[in-house]
Amino acid sequence: MQQTAAWRDASGWSVRLDADSIMRNRSKGLWRNRTIADDARVRAETKPDTVCLELGDAKLTFGKALANAESLAGGLWQLGLRPGDVISFALPNWLEALAVDLAAALLGLVVNPIVPIYRDAEFGLILRHCRAKAIIIPATFRGFDYAELMERLTPQLPDLKHIIVARGTGPRAGMLAFEDVGETGGNVPWPRQVPEAIKIVMYTSGTTGMPKGVLHTHETVAHSLACCVDYWGLGAGDVVLMPSPVTHITGFSWGLEQPFLHDLRSVLMERWNAEEAVGLIDRHDVAVTVGATPFLQELVDAAERVGSRLPSLKVFACGGAAVPPDLVKRANALFAGGRATRVYGSTEAPMITLGFVEPETEALAAETDGRIVDYEVRIVDELDRNVSTRGEGEILARGPALFVGYADPAETAAAFTADGYFRMGDIGLIGKEDSVLITGRKKDLIIRGGENISAKEIEDILHRHPAVREAVAVSMPHARLGETVCAYVVARDGPQPTLSELVAFVEAAGLAKQKFPEHLEVVDDLPRTASGKVKKDVLRRIIADKIAAARTGTNIG
Repeated sequence: MQQTAAWRDASGWSVRLDADSIMRNRSKGLWRNRTIADDARVRAETKPDTVCLELGDAKLTFGKALANAESLAGGLWQLGLRPGDVISFALPNWLEALAVDLAAALLGLVVNPIVPIYRDAEFGLILRHCRAKAIIIPATFRGFDYAELMERLTPQLPDLKHIIVARGTGPRAGMLAFEDVGETGGNVPWPRQVPEAIKIVMYTSGTTGMPKGVLHTHETVAHSLACCVDYWGLGAGDVVLMPSPVTHITGFSWGLEQPFLHDLRSVLMERWNAEEAVGLIDRHDVAVTVGATPFLQELVDAAERVGSRLPSLKVFACGGAAVPPDLVKRANALFAGGRATRVYGSTEAPMITLGFVEPETEALAAETDGRIVDYEVRIVDELDRNVSTRGEGEILARGPALFVGYADPAETAAAFTADGYFRMGDIGLIGKEDSVLITGRKKDLIIRGGENISAKEIEDILHRHPAVREAVAVSMPHARLGETVCAYVVARDGPQPTLSELVAFVEAAGLAKQKFPEHLEVVDDLPRTASGKVKKDVLRRIIADKIAAARTGTNIG
């Protein structure tokens, strides 16, 4: 897909689309020329009483889901939202999130999911950057007051016109109740559906410290999910368990979109609990789930404790963080008939690989990051030249499920090659059976439990601490989360900073809790290249060796 600067979406963003590429993907049957709003109307007409989404004891049928969305859409229209406008939501895995997604599709709005664990710094940056016209928040969740957060931020957000509060006892002055908005809608001149329009802007951590707004269309999201359904052999009526947040690409697409696209049923979890997950899988005959390493690790532990082999499960697709081969092998020894398999992708390029699910590929499921499906993948050197067979290099990818650019055109230009390949930022190689193996990371990111964290964002704050001369944040191994944050600090003269002091400092800056350093190393100097660049690979190795030594009781000092 070649970039044409003249193509501008209704949202105002420049995207990597042109008429030829749209027609080419549709003529090949890769893009559907429809949106989830079209699908929702068909499902509501043909099977109105079929359950599509569940959370605990609450159930939504296709008919009720569309009715809720149409009511909300009517209220949003009355508030002045029009095609191309951005509506943000920072909801947990609640049924209200589905109404927001469907209502946005009905009106041609762009949804902007914001992870609820974010705080002032992330909320403010994202809402300003995407110029959201409205946001839907919980009144409180897990003890945090989101209405109070929005009161603090509103003076900094000139584009934000409406704050809508879900599950509140009464919104603050100037805010609207979610239930009331759904009751104010009248007749809506439903806009024409534009499947190639931007559907979602989802922010992901960047190496510069500034989150990047990833732009997907209705077509790209739907195509990624269709590939999964075909490859994994899923069918109408199959049940999805979705513990991942609906504000992440995995939870959003599998939890909210998949039921309407392929007549599946989604069972949401508001918060992860492994024992509860085992019960849900067995009670609902769950066929598939997609999640990060901690979910698989704890699911296997819990299933072994209660003596369940999870016989209904067909596929557990595991990715988003490093997946130990032994964990996959252990899961597959437990599962009665299903397959745990490693997969690889990103918010920008969902599901580049879809794992290995055939019985004869058990070793590949555990020891590689999956088989390439429906993407073209290249491995290149520093000059973008293809490396030799089985050679190691940077991973490039393109395909019909690939995002169509970042909200910032400069970031888009830097992320793509001239022939339309996206730079994944990972180092790896292509092995037998079109498998991918990730061997390193070019991007300076820490992946904590599947959540991308910018090292620079943390470093920029640590450098403001009066006791810190220089600070570096790197990933360190974590038994449950895969990676977490280790801070290396060169202190100024005087009392050395403590971990608790630095954590409090980062918290005061408004960063989310998962970005707090969990280990501190105060050092006299940092290892550097000849040009003065800090050797983060050396620092990662040092802390990994220390952790390994601590586990075994070895003295490495």
